[in-house]
Amino acid sequence: MDFSTGAHNPCVRTPPFLDEIDHLLLGLVQTDATRPLHDLGDRVGLSPSAVQRRLTRLRAAGVIRAQVAVVDPVSVGAGLTCVVLVALADDDPDHHAAFRERMRAEPRVQQCFGIVGQWDYVVVLLSADLAENRALSQRLFVRQGRVARFETLPSSGAVKAGLTVPLPDRTRTEPGTTPEK
Repeated sequence: MDFSTGAHNPCVRTPPFLDEIDHLLLGLVQTDATRPLHDLGDRVGLSPSAVQRRLTRLRAAGVIRAQVAVVDPVSVGAGLTCVVLVALADDDPDHHAAFRERMRAEPRVQQCFGIVGQWDYVVVLLSADLAENRALSQRLFVRQGRVARFETLPSSGAVKAGLTVPLPDRTRTEPGTTPEK
């Protein structure tokens, strides 16, 4: 896999400048994106219109990628979460690209990460039960070819599941400095 350019590699992308208020807003909308602008403004010390401008800028810069409703999987019949470790048969870039595209296209694939080591990918799948998971795994990993091996690890229950990104604590000071009063 070619990681020489930053075009598709978030590890190389230069993040936009975010100030303390941006971090406060991001922390608030990560936990509840339905908060009214006036509530957000009250919490960060800005007018609703200033909050709207900042949120628009954060969306345009790609910092806020989406606003979604988080649906309980059990409520919609997708109560089994499995982590699948996948090793492809070779390192052919076209085979990796085809695998990644297949993962992106499958709605039951919740997350897919390229990793380094004996496995090439970690895939998080949602299904109704083990039988459905077996059929899904056959379709995604066996019939499509180019997968040397895969190992499915069914979850016994979520300990923590979320999408919030930890933000820097802007209230802490660097070692050797004193906080401003």
